[in-house]
Amino acid sequence: MEGFFNSINKIFEFIVPVADFLWDFPTNFQWYSNIPIIGKFSLAILLLVGSGIYFTFKMGFVQCTKFKKGIKILVEKKSHEAGISPLASFLLSSAMRIGPGNIVGVTGAISVGGPGAIFWMWVSAFFGMATAFVEAVLAQIFKEKKDDEFVGGLPFYGMKILGNKRTIGIVLAVLFIVYAMFCIPAQTFNIVTSLSSVVETITGTVYERQSLLYYAITILLIASVVVTVFKGINGVTKVTDKLVPVMAIVYVGITLVIIIFNLDKVPVFFTAVFAGAFKPQAIFGGAFGVALAQGIKRGLMSNEAGQGTITMAAATADTDHPVEQGLVQALGVFLDTMVIATMTGIVVVMASLWAAESGVAWESIKGSKLTVYLTSVQYLIPGTAFDSIATIIISLCYGLFAFTTLLGMILFAEISGNFISKSKKCINTIRSLGAFIFVPFGCLTVLSGLELGNLWYISDLVNILVVYANVPILLLGCKIVFKALDNYNSTKGAKFNSLDIGIETPCWGNYETHNYKEEKEVSM
Repeated sequence: MEGFFNSINKIFEFIVPVADFLWDFPTNFQWYSNIPIIGKFSLAILLLVGSGIYFTFKMGFVQCTKFKKGIKILVEKKSHEAGISPLASFLLSSAMRIGPGNIVGVTGAISVGGPGAIFWMWVSAFFGMATAFVEAVLAQIFKEKKDDEFVGGLPFYGMKILGNKRTIGIVLAVLFIVYAMFCIPAQTFNIVTSLSSVVETITGTVYERQSLLYYAITILLIASVVVTVFKGINGVTKVTDKLVPVMAIVYVGITLVIIIFNLDKVPVFFTAVFAGAFKPQAIFGGAFGVALAQGIKRGLMSNEAGQGTITMAAATADTDHPVEQGLVQALGVFLDTMVIATMTGIVVVMASLWAAESGVAWESIKGSKLTVYLTSVQYLIPGTAFDSIATIIISLCYGLFAFTTLLGMILFAEISGNFISKSKKCINTIRSLGAFIFVPFGCLTVLSGLELGNLWYISDLVNILVVYANVPILLLGCKIVFKALDNYNSTKGAKFNSLDIGIETPCWGNYETHNYKEEKEVSM
């Protein structure tokens, strides 16, 4: 078995340099990297942040001016004949956003760029809220109706904006399906290892990977995924509706308790973040660009604004106006980065394990981001009964973050599959691939004691390809969003008809039927 997995890992070895090259391009060329400040940023970061800044100014800082309206939309209770509620859509997208990256990603940014990375993470999230608004509105405008559900997202609006060519939509759909499927084993690995860690902490026993415990967790996980994903969008949202708010509240709550234990260190956090944003300590390279690049990159990878991965959730909502879902998804970025990710940052910075006085061998642990975080927790509450409790709860949250992300991956792959074919056979094939192939594969890597680092890079590779595809499409289609926002403001949020902004859509306005029939072409 080990030889089999090592062979697979070897096959995908070529993925690592390709993924790194595309994520870092053109910083991997000396002539570019020598440029002051800007030479620290890859094309991907410039595209994502640059578009966010552009959208923010063009829409009059909509993420600020309509922040309260977004909250009001979330708490409103309305009957829905099709699709899911805005709140359910918000929780579904949050299931994808709030993942293990909120712990290990943020910890990694601080470990490399210092506390100042958090400041730049906030900055990227602020502009990312505008980007999330744009892609969510496009997803809503060009969504389609399937039975009693709505489907849409990048493949759907990508096709319409790029000349209404179905081939383009199919390519985007396949790209996302591949991305989603190859993200599943990593999330499976996170779930199994975190749950086993919880059991080990409770029992005080270290279990071998081939023990009954790991097999039991594997069976339970596969069964849970199968039961959930084969119920479709409504089945998954019933789970995310319950898990997302619970795990978010629990994680924030446990962090607040840790902060209360260390109130004297709160000023240290803010001082370190704002000072480190412009002048990182020597241990983190001492260069302004290091904190900047790490904060922006990790922030974008955490909240996923502009990557197109949340657009499937945005399309599922039944709402009166596409702009309403844009406001809801902007709030999702806020929750993910400004709240959840910041809580992680507070713990890591208050502990400051890199400081000599901490007594921690920083160089020996900084490579493992989860170890850094859990050690930070233990450092801030040493020798208390709360120490073990906090470790258990955080490990459990980590596993739940991964579980909801896994469900989201399979569901959004299914929605992409809906673009290719709405047949039951196609949809069940995608569900089966996720539940019976990729989830068990991730479990087997745990049982074999392997992590298959090269294989995980496939998700990084496809992710950057999606970014390079999605952001230009957003820039080409943003005029439609601007018109929709003007319509929303002028009508004070009245029922939307896409014909009012000059385009035909399947769900919002068609010259022939004004109903749920697909139009022939889109007027740009």
